[in-house]
Amino acid sequence: MSPQQVPTNGSSPAPGRQAPSATEPVTPPQRERKPAWLKVPLPGGEGYTRLKGLTQRLSLNTVCEEARCPNIGECWKGEQATMTLMVLGDECTRRCRFCAVKTVDRAAAPDPNEPEHVGVAVGELNLGYVVITSVDRDDLEDGGAGHYAACIRSIRERSPRTVVETLIPDYVGQSLTTLMKARPDVLAHNVEVVSRLQRKIRDPRCSFERSLETLRQAKELDSTVLTKSSLMLGLGETRAEVMESMRALRDAGTDFMTIGQYLRPSAQHAPVRDYVEPEIFEEYKREGLALGFAYVASGPLVRSSYKAGEFFAERLVRTRRAQQSGSATISNARVN
Repeated sequence: MSPQQVPTNGSSPAPGRQAPSATEPVTPPQRERKPAWLKVPLPGGEGYTRLKGLTQRLSLNTVCEEARCPNIGECWKGEQATMTLMVLGDECTRRCRFCAVKTVDRAAAPDPNEPEHVGVAVGELNLGYVVITSVDRDDLEDGGAGHYAACIRSIRERSPRTVVETLIPDYVGQSLTTLMKARPDVLAHNVEVVSRLQRKIRDPRCSFERSLETLRQAKELDSTVLTKSSLMLGLGETRAEVMESMRALRDAGTDFMTIGQYLRPSAQHAPVRDYVEPEIFEEYKREGLALGFAYVASGPLVRSSYKAGEFFAERLVRTRRAQQSGSATISNARVN
């Protein structure tokens, strides 16, 4: 998401003030001032250039760019760069009031070469952790779940060490089963906002209850998968509503949670109601850990794909893999 933009004024002059003459200079509308804690450096540098070049060469979309994430400069630099790849195209069939991604009724057919390109990109970058997300594709019979699964298998083939997180639409039933058969390490799905604000902010086809069902069913299909969800603040929610949402996510078995400040992509999107101070985010982090989440990333610039949270999840997955490998070695030794 990008900094909030203020809509331009209409053509009618304000009461008590005459309209400017043709020769009178017109003062452009002022951008709303944001708190100092929301300022981030512009992206650049060798790492950023390398990742941008690779995604362009392989015709890959990233949510980092499509959703105008403020953390792209941080995440795309250094030896431990992280990336969120967006598959199934860059056109979404839902019209959520917070999202900068293009919307259509029927998007272009998925690129059949995309799963291979995703695997190649992850292999070339030697990523320790990658997030695969997508637009919503209600125009496809399975919502794109089979395409997602092919991307996971492609990564496993070309970069088996990589920890794979999938940040998915609200799949349930057979679509979710198709995805889970590919065995992602982390299954993320975002409730986005508190229950009361769902109809105001998300597409009418979304709901808090369906999102919880996606997270519950994922655990039922694979008890070892780590699940994750995210909340945006600053849209008029109350503290009680935030806590209610956190408890509902824990009751659904969610392991990780991220909480961040909503930033308005454009004047056509839902307005920011308030800027939540960093101290409040810290309070929510403490509350979330007390509720039993394994990890809570909470801060003004935290997004659902967040570098610090991915490092924590990666360590946890690698510890589990090492334990499973050790158990398998012991079992084989006993058999022999």
